[in-house]
Amino acid sequence: MTEGDTAERFMRRAFELAERGRGLTSPNPMVGAVVVTRGGEIAGEGFHARAGGPHAEVEALRAAGARARGATLYVTLEPCSHHGRTPPCAPAVIEAGVARVVAAVADPNPLVSGRGFAALRAAGIEVVTGAGAAEAERQNRVFLTAMRERRPHVTLKAGMTLDGKMADLHGASRWITGEAARERAHHLRSESDAIVVGIGTVLRDDPELTVRLGRPWPREPLRVVLDTGARTPVGARLIRAGRPSCAVIAVGAEAPETRLKELAETGATIVACRMRDGRVDLGALLTELFAREVRAVLVEGGGEVHGAFLDAGLVDRVAMFAAPLLIGGRGATPVVGGAGRELKSAIRLGGFTVTPLGDDLLIEADVVREPRGA
Repeated sequence: MTEGDTAERFMRRAFELAERGRGLTSPNPMVGAVVVTRGGEIAGEGFHARAGGPHAEVEALRAAGARARGATLYVTLEPCSHHGRTPPCAPAVIEAGVARVVAAVADPNPLVSGRGFAALRAAGIEVVTGAGAAEAERQNRVFLTAMRERRPHVTLKAGMTLDGKMADLHGASRWITGEAARERAHHLRSESDAIVVGIGTVLRDDPELTVRLGRPWPREPLRVVLDTGARTPVGARLIRAGRPSCAVIAVGAEAPETRLKELAETGATIVACRMRDGRVDLGALLTELFAREVRAVLVEGGGEVHGAFLDAGLVDRVAMFAAPLLIGGRGATPVVGGAGRELKSAIRLGGFTVTPLGDDLLIEADVVREPRGA
């Protein structure tokens, strides 16, 4: 087995370990680590299980004990070098006597960003990067985007008919997709820090915006409403569905004071946002959410909200649940509203995956952007 094959094998195991923390580590990334002796045996494994808990490297080193001395540490992300909720990992790696660190990618967090690698190299540890980089980018796309852009990663999610309609001519949308698709949608919610809808969806559907899986979910995403005029009913289910403070009402500067007072009395969090074209400025809202440690946003509509996020250039990924239905109709709600755009300026998608879910399909893809400076 070549050195490259060895690195691929152990890094693949590190990615498998990291996946165990999916949906539970935010605002931190998912990370997996494997300690391998000079003889090629796994001495210890670890992963980051939850925010505030031990990091993957610390868990792996703890499991390896004295066998970590002179070993190689395979880790999916650069070891951190700063004090956060837990002590930094780089000093622990140095203290354990590890001889070599193989890391998939650098951590773009400004608090780390190469400093972990620098500390390891200064201690005489060999550092190798790039093994499994593509998988690392995919697995931690949310965290990496958030750190690089200084705003949350945004996924636009919708259920639609095959002709692109979210609701029929009367506004009915329950249920376009089947049970398997709806369950997967709740998994997407479980991986998110905030779920965003427009006031039209709240007034029409009165959604809960909660995570409903076969087992209790330990994290409660923020339930965010774009509500320029503070029209959210005080009895709305999204306020009562969980902790009221996790219901975030994003309002405009001219929202009526009486309505703001009534909503505040429910315990909901009221966020006054800058306006753009008579609506809540989405960039300003994302900046506010990022400051509240939101790293993953799931936008659930409706069509006008989808169009607004796309027009603002703030969508990073789409997750479209397509049902084998055709309803047509000029008055039926399209999955993307707004003024529309010419074909030559269409938003381009890439990196498609298509997953059958019962009779439905889940189509996922990343928004393709021009490189900066292009």
